[in-house]
Amino acid sequence: MPGKRGRSASTGRFVKQSTVKRHPKTTVNESTKSKSKKKK
Repeated sequence: MPGKRGRSASTGRFVKQSTVKRHPKTTVNESTKSKSKKKK
């Protein structure tokens, strides 16, 4: 499922989107891609 996930810039741990909104200077949003399934 593609979307966004938040990550703390100082610790590198994933955080909630609400945390990203509260602390925009110390967090980043990362875009996630859906993994493509290879056909056999």
